[in-house]
Amino acid sequence: MALRSAHELAGQLAKGAVTSEELVRRSLAHIKATEPRLNAFVTVMEEQALAAARESDKRRAAGQTLSPLDGIPVAIKDNMNTEGVRTTCSSRMLEQFVPPFSSTAVRKLQDAGLVVVGKTNLDEFAMGSSTENSAFGRSANPWDTDRVPGGSSGGSAVAVAGGQVPLALGSDTGGSIRQPASLCGIVGLKPTYGRVSRYGLVAFASSLDQIGPMTVDVEDAALLLGTVAGHDPLDSTSADVPVPDYAASLRSFDWKGRRVARPKEFFTGEGLDPEVARCADAFLEKLASLGAEIVDVSMPHLKYSISTFYIVATAEASSNLARYDGAQYGFRAAGTKNIIEMFSRTRAQGFGPEIKRRVMMGTHVLSAGYYDAYYNKAQKVRTLIKRDYDRALEKADLVAAPTSPFPAFLAGSRMDDPLAMYLCDVFTISLNLAGYCGLSLPSGFTEGGLPIGMQLMAGAFEEEKLLGAAWQLEQALGVAGSRAPEIAGASA
Repeated sequence: MALRSAHELAGQLAKGAVTSEELVRRSLAHIKATEPRLNAFVTVMEEQALAAARESDKRRAAGQTLSPLDGIPVAIKDNMNTEGVRTTCSSRMLEQFVPPFSSTAVRKLQDAGLVVVGKTNLDEFAMGSSTENSAFGRSANPWDTDRVPGGSSGGSAVAVAGGQVPLALGSDTGGSIRQPASLCGIVGLKPTYGRVSRYGLVAFASSLDQIGPMTVDVEDAALLLGTVAGHDPLDSTSADVPVPDYAASLRSFDWKGRRVARPKEFFTGEGLDPEVARCADAFLEKLASLGAEIVDVSMPHLKYSISTFYIVATAEASSNLARYDGAQYGFRAAGTKNIIEMFSRTRAQGFGPEIKRRVMMGTHVLSAGYYDAYYNKAQKVRTLIKRDYDRALEKADLVAAPTSPFPAFLAGSRMDDPLAMYLCDVFTISLNLAGYCGLSLPSGFTEGGLPIGMQLMAGAFEEEKLLGAAWQLEQALGVAGSRAPEIAGASA
């Protein structure tokens, strides 16, 4: 099944050329063949997936399919609750946690007939940019297994790029969908904050987290977003905004007469890899050839994005993760003498080093005497960053930027330098602070054959325009769907 798109598979199902059970068996076999090298999954749900596939085939035989994606295999990032199936967040703290309910996004997939084949690996509690901060081992990039896939949704990116599944859900707090999509050569979409319900998503930073699709191509992203988007009364931050038929409107977009903002802050700087810079220039040239006008703009507050994010996000993380203390659920340290010792030893043993680092940072910026100096000031700068986007989008339909400043890097090369790791998200973090939508599109390769992604970004609830623009550009670039050579011989 390596990298065949979901819409192609759906067409085969509709024609009776294949059954859902056959697709799922193929997916499970490919997972089994490639997992020793890729480590994309924390939990594979073989029995449940085959049962769901058989039900899908029964519905199709009776002419009662639930959606265009009924019967298609999908993977779920393991920070979304799945009823009766453990949800670990790739942490020892939740290693044995089995939630009593499913997240709204997962439930919507199942209501549409998609077949969940498993839960994917991630940086612990979604805190990381390389999927090396997992209690269950790092995931490997299918293009070069010595390199990272990005993070924190690295397992989902690997599962799609490695041909294990055609579709996956990730979550994006500071680039955790788009950055691994770029490093693995797939499409990754961060929807507008509030477009997809966060109910049942284990919280990292509640004002930044957003669930979104990770797919082979843009049409699949449109189909998957349309399946999970929409208002949810169980999530007070879910927006009551109509959901268009994203897939149906893809081909109606026209680049002629459109304007694309090129913020100088995204295209200059010492940290931008020369091969990414060349790809970015070619990306803009392709846009111009399609009829778009490139507009130079300045977004001066973007330089504060990293520091602003790591104040806001760690503050919210320290609050959200306070519940993991051994008292109610999850891991509890053994042999403690009193409740204080239970709390401290549970958190010391249950959390990995990156979680501890961020919790300590967040606790500090919220502490008495520092709240105004750090957290309150960061929220004001966040508003300035959002205004930068608003001004750019007043002058243009979309904003363009590289997704990552560099291609996939060698595993272990940044683990001892947290600041260097944080800079992996320098081009993605600001969009989360603004709350708007963005998509990473496969746009080229390095001389060594590693994929490079570019971003298109749009305003609030403008995913229909964003997807249409990306689809038209995808056809012109001809990069999407390229197959990772590392697993070419492992296809089931």
